[in-house]
Amino acid sequence: MSTSIDVPCAHCHALNRVPAGRISEAPHCGRCKKALFQGRPLELTAANFDALGARGDVPVVVDFWAPWCGPCLGFAPVFANAASQWEPRARLAKLDTEAQPHLAQRFNIRSIPTLIVLRHGREIARQSGALSATQLQQFIEGALARG
Repeated sequence: MSTSIDVPCAHCHALNRVPAGRISEAPHCGRCKKALFQGRPLELTAANFDALGARGDVPVVVDFWAPWCGPCLGFAPVFANAASQWEPRARLAKLDTEAQPHLAQRFNIRSIPTLIVLRHGREIARQSGALSATQLQQFIEGALARG
């Protein structure tokens, strides 16, 4: 019996069932035919958060940030570079707390940048503060091992 992994499409939000053995073969959405993984962080908003952050079997690492935050801006390239390294084991996503204050409030964001790892929409790990590439890797590895 073959296991499969549910992956929401960042473009049309369709939930795609991908055979686990083929998840690293650049799968495409069955509905819109676009790539399910793009090698860059997803932009999360109120309109797409539940479709992308709460569904699917791939953990989502969310960077809660703001455009006025110096540490957030300094961390952005580190986070962006990590996206291609972690997909398809994890998806990386960014959420602008200024543009999406209700989502920041929903997750009780008190400082930025804050990283939260979600699995099936449930928080499994949290880290505040900008990280180096090595620290980010250690954080994600630890979160995936626990969750």
